[in-house]
Amino acid sequence: MVRQPLRLGMVGGGEGAFIGAVHRIAAAIDGEWRMTAGAFSTDAGRNVRTGEALGLDPQRVYDTFEQLVEHERALPPEARVDAIAIVTPNHLHAPVAIAALDAGFHVLCEKPMAMSVAEAEAIARSAKASGRLFGLAFTYAGYPLVEEARIRVARGDLGAIRLVQAEYLQGWLSRPIDQDGHKQAEWRTDPARAGIGGCLGDIGTHAFQLAEHVSGLRTDAVCAELTTHVPGRLLDDDVSALLRFGGGARGVLKASQVAAGEENGLKLRVYGELGGLEWSQMEPNTLILRWLDRPAEIVRTGGPGLDPHTVALTRTPAGHPEGYLEAFANIYRAFAAAARHGGLASEIAPGTQDWFPGLADGLRTMRFVETVAANAASDAKWTAIESG
Repeated sequence: MVRQPLRLGMVGGGEGAFIGAVHRIAAAIDGEWRMTAGAFSTDAGRNVRTGEALGLDPQRVYDTFEQLVEHERALPPEARVDAIAIVTPNHLHAPVAIAALDAGFHVLCEKPMAMSVAEAEAIARSAKASGRLFGLAFTYAGYPLVEEARIRVARGDLGAIRLVQAEYLQGWLSRPIDQDGHKQAEWRTDPARAGIGGCLGDIGTHAFQLAEHVSGLRTDAVCAELTTHVPGRLLDDDVSALLRFGGGARGVLKASQVAAGEENGLKLRVYGELGGLEWSQMEPNTLILRWLDRPAEIVRTGGPGLDPHTVALTRTPAGHPEGYLEAFANIYRAFAAAARHGGLASEIAPGTQDWFPGLADGLRTMRFVETVAANAASDAKWTAIESG
């Protein structure tokens, strides 16, 4: 029997939206998903035009996410969507995810998971009650050499981990474009749609998730400062945090969207008692390893010496650059494999072929956001991150 693509619906991501197009490209790369339905925009014209551009049946281009969930659930199993991708501003993540999960659909959602820990916990309850998958677009975990870094740390190559440094620098919000009608900037700096964290929620969560994912450590407490540099902006545009990890390791997290001239400078460094590693998202096909007792090494995507799990995430021969879209496609491919196998996200551990960021990552990052915000607003030197 010929294996058919899984059917994907989408909420948000209408005409002109950057991240919606990225999700659609990534979902299509391996042929695992076929866009079937959507509620792409609250603007009726944009919604219709998006459906037309994607070649969708007009009857399956819905005015609202409620219509999408209700009408798709009523279709025969062989016709309805298998999963719904959520690519909206943050304030819609929880209502859409809960409605979709409760209706029996898998969900792959943009980060951060929700507006609050309470909302994230409500999503987790719906996922567990429904038995459906919940994935999060922590895209950078899909890069082959991020997986290689995680594997090398986990197997003890660096020895006991002592230091973790995560940095994510952008410069695109250095001017008040959010106050001049820039659509992407405007909602990200609006507490009603973004939540309590601006830069913190948008890119600080990426740096935090990557730090814990690769190091294998959990952050126990933070000492943080949130700064808003642009006058009139309602949320932070700059984040600095010290991290205390279980086991004694220490970390530093820096995220900023007002680092003028920076593009998408996500970097991770992890140091153990025997050596360290460094990875940069803008040079994603290179992993640098440094040692106390021998020369440094450079490991390359597609090159020799990689773990089989890393090789499985690699799509082209060495020297053919792989990047953001391929990393995103690795998330969608793993999500498809888990959906076909019927596994729950909570049961899929890193290092297995079906792993993708999910409930655990979402809940951890939301607790991080709330803890950083609380610490920055208080006189406390350190604030513990609640376990759960």
